[in-house]
Amino acid sequence: MVSVTTPRVVIAAPASGHGKTTVATGLIAALARRGRRVAPFKVGPDYIDPGYHALASGRPGRNLDPFLVGERRTVGLFAYGAATADVAVVEGVMGLYDGATGRGELASTAQVATLIGAPVILVVDATAQGRSVAALVDGFRGFDRRVRVAGVVLNRVGSPRHREILAAALEEIGVALLGVLHRSDAVANPSRHLGLVPVAERAPEALATVDAMADLVAANVDLDQIERIAASATPVTVDGPDEWSPESAIAELGVGAESGASGAGTGSRPVVAVAGGAAFTFSYAEHAELLAAAGAEVVTFDPLHAEKLPDGTSALVIGGGFPEVYASALAENASLLAEVHDFAAAGGVVAAECAGLLYLAKKLDGVPMCGVIDAEAVMTERLTLGYREAVAATDSVLCVEGARLNGHEFHRTALNPASSTEPAWLWRSNEGAKVAEGFAGARLHASYLHLHWAGHPDVPRRIVAAAASVARSVRSAA
Repeated sequence: MVSVTTPRVVIAAPASGHGKTTVATGLIAALARRGRRVAPFKVGPDYIDPGYHALASGRPGRNLDPFLVGERRTVGLFAYGAATADVAVVEGVMGLYDGATGRGELASTAQVATLIGAPVILVVDATAQGRSVAALVDGFRGFDRRVRVAGVVLNRVGSPRHREILAAALEEIGVALLGVLHRSDAVANPSRHLGLVPVAERAPEALATVDAMADLVAANVDLDQIERIAASATPVTVDGPDEWSPESAIAELGVGAESGASGAGTGSRPVVAVAGGAAFTFSYAEHAELLAAAGAEVVTFDPLHAEKLPDGTSALVIGGGFPEVYASALAENASLLAEVHDFAAAGGVVAAECAGLLYLAKKLDGVPMCGVIDAEAVMTERLTLGYREAVAATDSVLCVEGARLNGHEFHRTALNPASSTEPAWLWRSNEGAKVAEGFAGARLHASYLHLHWAGHPDVPRRIVAAAASVARSVRSAA
C-alpha cells in the first residue's frame, strides 16, 4: 500500500482556448527554476503538451486518462510519475467537465482531479467580461462539489481598470485571484490541428517558448500561494493491484522464461526499434518503459535520417505523429523504406499506430512510402477524433481475436482501402454503424487507433515475445 502525499494541483479551464497550456507549462518551468522537482501530467490522450512539460521540468511528461487505462490505474500511474517529486502539476483537457462524449464525467479533468485528490486552479479568458466572471467561476465551482476550485488565473485582461472589475467580482464570491495575464502578455505558440506543434519539430525554438512561459507565469502569478494550494491536496492511497510500475505491470501477467518474452536462455534481449524524430512524436512515456520491462532492448531511431534499421532489430514499433508534413523527406530516404518493406516481408514484427500506419502504406499524398500494406493515404479536410471501444477482429501481434481494448482516434487522413480482409479492429461509429479498420496478421498490426499500453500491458508483452521468437529464428538460421 502506498499513500501519495505529494503536493499537487490541476490547471483547468471552462473550455479549450482559455490559456491553460501556457499557464500549466509556465508554472511547471517556474517551479523548476525555484529548485522544485516537478512531476508533469496531462489529462487525456494528448502527446504534444507532455513534450513541453518535459522540457519545462526535466522529467517525462505523462498522461492520465481513465477511459484508456481505467480509474484505479489512473491513480497508480499518477503515484508512479509523482514519486520523488516535490510537487505535481496536472494540465487538464478541454473544459473542466468535458470528457468522453455521452459518458458523464468519464475522462474529464474533473474526474481526474477527484481521483487524485487535487485542488483545481481555473484559467479564465476574461475577454469582454466584467462582473459576469463571478457567475462563470461560481457555476464551475458549484457544479460538482467534489471538485475543489481553489483559485483563478485570469487571462487576456485588457487594462488595469478591467483587472479591478474582475478582481472585485471574484472577491464577492470568495475565490482567490492567483494571477493576471494581460492581452499583451501572449506567448507565440505555433499550433496545428487541435494543439501545439510538437517539441521535436521546433527545437530549439520550443525551449525558448517554454522559457517565455516561465517568465510570464513567474512575473504575473502568485507562486507561493499556488504552492500552498498544492500542499493542501488530499492524500490518496494506492494498494495491491492498483500500484503501478512497468516491472510490476509485466510481472502480473506471469511472464517468465517459458514465454520467451525476455529472451531468457538466449543470452540477449530482443531489439525493438521505436521510430522517433520529428515525424513520429506520438508515444506515451510508459510504452518504452513497458517494452524494456518485458525484456526488450529498446532502440530509438529517426526514419527521416536513419539509412537502416538498428542492428539486430526483431520488432519495429512506429507510433503517431504528423508524417504528412514530412512525407517528401520520408520518401527521399528510400533505403530505409526498402528495408522496412523487406523486414516486414521476411516476418519481422511490426506494430504501427496512425502515422505509423501511413508510413507502411504504398503512398502518402502521392509520394511513395514503405508499401508494407496495400493501401494509399491522402490528407483530407475532415478531422476524425474521439474515443473508441474496439474489439480485435483477428489474432495479431498485439492481442487475440475478441479482445476488447479502449483507444483513441486523431487524424486528418483517409486510407483506401480502410482495412484488409483481416482488419485490426471492429467498433461502432458515433452513428451506430459497424466499422472495420486497420491491417493485422500474426506479426503485423497497423491501425489508426492509439492505445495506452499501461491499460493493456499484454500488448508490449506480446510484442517482445514475438520479437524474441524472431531473434531466436535468426540465430538458429545463422
